[in-house]
Amino acid sequence: MRITDIKIRKLVPDGKMKAIVSVTMDDAFVVHDIKVVEATNGLFVAMPSRRTPTGEFRDIAHPITQAMREMLQSAVLAKYEEALAELAAAEPVPAGEAEMPAVPEEARAPEDAAE
Repeated sequence: MRITDIKIRKLVPDGKMKAIVSVTMDDAFVVHDIKVVEATNGLFVAMPSRRTPTGEFRDIAHPITQAMREMLQSAVLAKYEEALAELAAAEPVPAGEAEMPAVPEEARAPEDAAE
């Protein structure tokens, strides 16, 4: 099975949940509501889940093998980092924080010889 598409549905700058993602496999099966979560050890991928009548959460869909889990997590986190980089590149620079262009030497005023 191969991952054929990853869509970042929502980026969340504040809080522990950082993104909501949809992953398509083999151009034939999609899993929605995969979450990118920030924990004390870094980012991880949480599969979509539902609360049971007893109050516990159970995954709706999840990888069965460790290899698939690692492939899914690395692909989702790479796409998340790419989306963050695109967002940072697209954000306008706040007023007053833009770098001023350097003034060419020939355009500078001559220094006062009396000083």
